[in-house]
Amino acid sequence: MSDAQKDQSVPEREREQEPPQWEQRFRAPRVSLPDWAEDAPDRALFVSNATGTYELYAWDRATGKQRQVTDRPNGTTDGVLTPDGRSVWWFADTDGDEFGVWMRQPFDGGPDEPATPGLEPSYPAGLAIGRDGTAVVGRSTDEDGTTVHLVRPGEEPVEIYRHRESAGVGDLSHDGTLIALEHTEHGDAMHSALRVVRPDGSTVAELDDTEGGTKELGLSVLGFAPVAGDTRLLVGHQRRGRWEPMIWDPVAGTQTDLPVDLPGDAGAEWYPDGSALLIEHGFEARSELWRYEPGAAGPVRVETPPGTVSGATARPDGTVEYMWSSAAQPPAVRSTTGAVVLDPPGAKAPASVPVQDAWVEGPGGRIHALVQTPATGDGPFPTVFEIHGGPTWHDSDAFASGPAAWVDHGFAVVRVNYRGSTGYGRAWTDALKHRVGLIELEDVAAVREWAVTSGLADPERLVLAGGSWGGYLTLLGLGTQPEAWALGLAAVPVADYVTAYHDEMEALKAMDRTLLGGTPEEVPERFEASSPLTYVDAVRAPVYISAGVNDPRCPIRQVENYVDRLAARGAVHEVYRYDAGHGSLVVEERIKQVRLELDFTLRHLGGLRGQGPAA
Repeated sequence: MSDAQKDQSVPEREREQEPPQWEQRFRAPRVSLPDWAEDAPDRALFVSNATGTYELYAWDRATGKQRQVTDRPNGTTDGVLTPDGRSVWWFADTDGDEFGVWMRQPFDGGPDEPATPGLEPSYPAGLAIGRDGTAVVGRSTDEDGTTVHLVRPGEEPVEIYRHRESAGVGDLSHDGTLIALEHTEHGDAMHSALRVVRPDGSTVAELDDTEGGTKELGLSVLGFAPVAGDTRLLVGHQRRGRWEPMIWDPVAGTQTDLPVDLPGDAGAEWYPDGSALLIEHGFEARSELWRYEPGAAGPVRVETPPGTVSGATARPDGTVEYMWSSAAQPPAVRSTTGAVVLDPPGAKAPASVPVQDAWVEGPGGRIHALVQTPATGDGPFPTVFEIHGGPTWHDSDAFASGPAAWVDHGFAVVRVNYRGSTGYGRAWTDALKHRVGLIELEDVAAVREWAVTSGLADPERLVLAGGSWGGYLTLLGLGTQPEAWALGLAAVPVADYVTAYHDEMEALKAMDRTLLGGTPEEVPERFEASSPLTYVDAVRAPVYISAGVNDPRCPIRQVENYVDRLAARGAVHEVYRYDAGHGSLVVEERIKQVRLELDFTLRHLGGLRGQGPAA
């Protein structure tokens, strides 16, 4: 069938009324959790969609003044403040291709200038800025792998690290004498080791729980202590089967375990004076905050509402600010004082329905799924299985405009935290290796069976959908489980795994080598078994695909290869190509894409009930 070239009607009555609730959720003004300058805490930086495109904003908390920093057609979200709060660094790519350079702009406004003159464009691989203006800049390119440069004001950049495998800048110590790097020189891109170096690149200390790549135990940099002369580094580790924090002093050579005995994963950051840690704890698709003072018997709960905390920061006065939402309630930046920290003007996003938990026995253990159903009516419902990306990610009890749109149109939505998802222990996350895609789909199939037999889902009206890795699993599922799904919706997917490997950014090549155990030339049978293109001739359901022409993660050429095969056999399909990268930062473009998915689904499934609360 022809490409989806125009914005179709979904349904026609929506054009005769005020914008439906699902569109209002996308257009509602959003702000991120503000980052603040370490030595100027009244100066903050946040991301907002206030203009209809996600851009960076500077906020002087003392005066209340807010100022838009960036203004680009396809948006900007990567930015950081210098410790003194005088400058904003932001990453300038081209239309979402993620390849570019760091720019710098005065906090109070003024012209942009290159922040790292002398460095060629690259994919970013971490950034840390010191109090004397020195920057530690991580870069990734297909030609060089990872390089790290020291950039001092007025001097030429100096390379202090280089390796073919993936690595990144973790942090710079308060006094600028220590640099923490994460690296995968051992070849396992899912489990990093740590190295602390001096500004000249010489090594201070190493920490490698993989023992040279022989063990699947990762480490992550959480941050140096924010105190002059303090060489302690907060580190995440997996030694007890889940992510949790510890303190490593690379100079003294000591490691200090912390009695943070919480189920699930825990991360941490320092309070500004270094006296305590703010623990972010996630378990079974919800999250919460704790405070831990080194030497104490255990952490103390920081009260937050039930739901998901998607970021938190401790302020100099001891209060905590955090971004919170639930599946039913839209996000808000809150404080432990009870106040809303940053409240954008304009109409608020309409609420949605709460999420329900389902636990299903699967071939690799109990699978956690999150279910939302229309506010009215009884099952079985037409049901969308919305599969998350990553794969090292998980769905949570958090507000999401996409699933809410389906609920408004009378669908149930099921989100599966399949093997490979984070949040359920290291073994669950690492289980997808070598049989990539197929393991995840075994879990999706088990939850599908539960949804049908429980009376939740109509087996004749099941939609498999997702973006990125979720889009990949959608196409793979349509080919390997052709009788299970009535329709598929794949956004920015991996469609032809071999071509995707050759065209994608270097960091993802490293991840694919880890997942599949080698390159397409070394393990061709694994790439073939895990590629949707292998099974394209078995696809029976109508397929809708959207793809960004500048996407460096799931590049367009491999999508076109898959589409060509669909077209050659006359399969029912539509394709929408848009001028951006791995998704869009433009609100109206996001709405258009959801509208096209809704239209495709309603045309091909038919016989659906009304829109529920959006009608």
